[in-house]
Amino acid sequence: MNYRHAPLPMLPVLRGGKPAKCPTPVPRSANLPLSIPIGSRRVFTPSIWMTALSALAIVAFIGFGRWQWHRGVAKEVIWKEFSAAQGHAVPLGTRALGTLPRFARVQLEGRYDGGRQFLLDNRTLDGAAGYEVLTPLQLTGGRWVLVNRGWVPFSGYRDRLPDVSLTDTEQPVTVTGRVDTLPVEGMASGHSAPPAGAAWPKVTSFPHTGEIGAALGHPVEERQVLLDPSMPDGYVRSWLPPGVPPERHYSYAAQWWLFAATVGVLYGLLNLHKVNR
Repeated sequence: MNYRHAPLPMLPVLRGGKPAKCPTPVPRSANLPLSIPIGSRRVFTPSIWMTALSALAIVAFIGFGRWQWHRGVAKEVIWKEFSAAQGHAVPLGTRALGTLPRFARVQLEGRYDGGRQFLLDNRTLDGAAGYEVLTPLQLTGGRWVLVNRGWVPFSGYRDRLPDVSLTDTEQPVTVTGRVDTLPVEGMASGHSAPPAGAAWPKVTSFPHTGEIGAALGHPVEERQVLLDPSMPDGYVRSWLPPGVPPERHYSYAAQWWLFAATVGVLYGLLNLHKVNR
């Protein structure tokens, strides 16, 4: 019985009598059999796991950038409101603080309650820990307003509170300042109501006006007044809108978007392979 064998494939012969080399096989992923030629000597062969991780990272970084951008836009509105409220202080009269625009400058007349004050904890200034002194002021009409008299440093010991006493609380005073909300706790801070059994001044962390009113035994206005730096009976008062300026948020957004672009570039380079022909 005769068998006919198929002829063996012959390699092309170059000049000099040496056979040509076979093309180097293109690396392929067992999970994602995709091969996209890029020019004549390169091919793009991504894998499933690297594609998934890169896509997840890019989407996350873009989302973080959008979040920081929107925070910057919102913060820019607050800073513009703060800068716009630079006019003369308006007497409060019978109006409630909550009816006035935030950061509006007001003039108050009344008497401080120096014997029952609050120390707002977790307040920093130029990286130093301290308190903000919150002093009740009874207006001539009988209502109570909280006046923030500024920042005092932390002594380093919880049982050594700063001396924030007032020299004369019997005489009426006229104070000017900005209307603002009470500080609000963030992700890294906690809320702590004024302790009922503690001595005065009471240390509290991001209290609500209802909790302060309960500690005093009478209601107080919903907002506080930031005492002007030119007024007496105050401490360090470098009043600025809360948080970082809007430019910082825009910078953070650009960084997140740069991370997303970097991941995209690395994804392309790591999956681009050279082919020898």
